[in-house]
Amino acid sequence: MTRRKVSTSMLLACLLLCVSACQQVAVSEDAREVARGSRKTTAKEAVALPAGAYGSPSRLGVLSHKEINESSGIVASRTTPGLYWTHNDSGDGPFLYAIDERGLHKGVWRVTGATARDWEGIAAGPGAARGTNYLYIGDIGDNRGTRAEIKVYRVPEPLVTPADASSSKAHPIPTEDAEAIRLRYPDGDYDAEALLVHPQNGNLYIVTKIPLGNPGIYEARAPLRTGETRTMVRVGEISLPGFFGGLITGGDISPDGLRVALCDYEQGYELVLPEAGASFNQIWKQPLDTIDLGERKQGEAIGYRLDGKALLATSEGKRSPLIQVVRR
Repeated sequence: MTRRKVSTSMLLACLLLCVSACQQVAVSEDAREVARGSRKTTAKEAVALPAGAYGSPSRLGVLSHKEINESSGIVASRTTPGLYWTHNDSGDGPFLYAIDERGLHKGVWRVTGATARDWEGIAAGPGAARGTNYLYIGDIGDNRGTRAEIKVYRVPEPLVTPADASSSKAHPIPTEDAEAIRLRYPDGDYDAEALLVHPQNGNLYIVTKIPLGNPGIYEARAPLRTGETRTMVRVGEISLPGFFGGLITGGDISPDGLRVALCDYEQGYELVLPEAGASFNQIWKQPLDTIDLGERKQGEAIGYRLDGKALLATSEGKRSPLIQVVRR
């Protein structure tokens, strides 16, 4: 069956127009239903519920490097604790930018052997060589829904030294050779911006970006090999509150493997395994905790601090704020 392709931006524009046209009627009707006690909580009301697990957002600094203008992913460094990796959205080359916890520039790396069609997410986890920390970069964006397969690049994480801060996009540091992991969905072509890798077993997850509907969760179990195209397995879906619904723009798995953080343009969410020994995929069935990530121009990145006790978020735009929320 042929699936009609509609861009995310077009659907979002239509949704905004519909909301604007219907707002006055909906408010009066909602008030009557609330008085009767017959109406369920609306998406807008669900968003307004206070987040229980995290404190208020604080601004640590800004992404100071001039070349970071569309931060679309963030992950804590495993080789250099206290630093983070980010990258730009489509339009940039295959570059990784190291920043510190205040957003200050610590270096630019070019991913050797990679291209950047639409980089949308970054994760950290184990890989082919035991004891090596890897970065996974998701070339998984597909606004037009036309990609028969997507790519995730896996590269050993560089060790960042103070001297690397002198590097730039014009004079980047080359990484080791990247491996291209080719993936396809079992049931269609999807746009996606959230890439997650389990920190212990290396299983890879992609959460799709669905303007009208629930985002799907797709898994590719380790070992992840090159030289073949792996068909992922759909392992669940998530029903999210808020106007933006399924427009998931970022995600990460906590270093202990027990929590998942997601974000949309508006805010963050967290799911927690019911117990440490539970199968990880049970996490997709758990209730969501809503997290206030503060003011972001267009939030597309969320990641755990290396100790797992806080979440950091960035936004698109030059000198984007680096925001932190600390777990209570």
